[in-house]
Amino acid sequence: MALVELVKVAKNYGKQQVLKPLDLTIKDGSFTVLVGPSGCGKSTLLRLLAGLESLSDGDILLDKVQINNFDPADRDIAMVFQSYALYPHLTVAENMAFHMQVKKVPKAEQQAKVLQAAKVLGIDHLLQRLPKDLSGGQRQRVAMGRALVRNPKVFLFDEPLSNLDAQLRMELRAEIKSVHQQFRTTTVYVTHDQVEAMTLADNIVVMKDGYIVQQGSPLSIYDQPVNTFVARFIGSPPMNLLAGVFLTFNGTPGVGCGQLWFALPEKWWAQARHSEGQPVTVGLRPHDVKIVEHSLQPAAELRLLEVTGESSLLHVTWNGFPMHVQCAGRASVSSEKPVWLEANSTNIHLFDAKSGERLQSE
Repeated sequence: MALVELVKVAKNYGKQQVLKPLDLTIKDGSFTVLVGPSGCGKSTLLRLLAGLESLSDGDILLDKVQINNFDPADRDIAMVFQSYALYPHLTVAENMAFHMQVKKVPKAEQQAKVLQAAKVLGIDHLLQRLPKDLSGGQRQRVAMGRALVRNPKVFLFDEPLSNLDAQLRMELRAEIKSVHQQFRTTTVYVTHDQVEAMTLADNIVVMKDGYIVQQGSPLSIYDQPVNTFVARFIGSPPMNLLAGVFLTFNGTPGVGCGQLWFALPEKWWAQARHSEGQPVTVGLRPHDVKIVEHSLQPAAELRLLEVTGESSLLHVTWNGFPMHVQCAGRASVSSEKPVWLEANSTNIHLFDAKSGERLQSE
């Protein structure tokens, strides 16, 4: 386990700055997930930690020791790649023991560590097979085992599950979390899949265009996104965003979005009255919009219905706004009939219409 600190870390490729100077502290024993769209700099940041890329500026500290100029092999950091990077001519056991062989670890110790890691990952019956005889999920377990036997201070994962099918992703996600809970090794995990981020992380770091937009616990980011980018990125289905204005109706402060109107919780009343008529972006999570038998709001038009068995996802147009509505069970709706909706405005999110930054209630 180790404390990792990035101080004013930046990376340039020629004149292009792919990582703007950023500060990040990764706590000892934590599971930190770097998440963001393609090209945001998350994999570059991971490669800087591993020593596979050189810094353009700043410092990387491991337990308060600067490791900027350390070779990758000397950083006591193990990395699991998206591509398994296994030696095709070596068996599973030989692949897992390769680093220990280079370090001239005694043979008996190598075998003991390989067997222990293989049992943890459920591949102890595969130790004499070659990589070509393994499934994708088994190969990724071998790659994880190769990192695990090194007993490093830090684990780095670079989108390790993206090549696997949905069932295997779920199984290995649980495996990775279980290994972390057992060994408590400081872990940094890169993904563009926000479901992986929410289920694995103690701490999420949301990145965009080479800088950190927001970081915190999964639920704090989900409940309090700092702007519309994070609001749309964290959450599946994503948050619905509607253009509106502050508007008082029958003496109750609220927001109007075309012909739609949502009453605001009392904590927003002072600001809503002060900002009457001013534009605002309204955010509603799909599960905060429910189907009702009838409503004073205009009816919505169903465009697509996705039923998974335990839940239903409706793609609708509500007063001109494309929206997602998520409900438990199987929704009894049809594109031939109007769909009546009501929003739980207690959980409404409000953002500045120009900057997209989250508004704070007074």
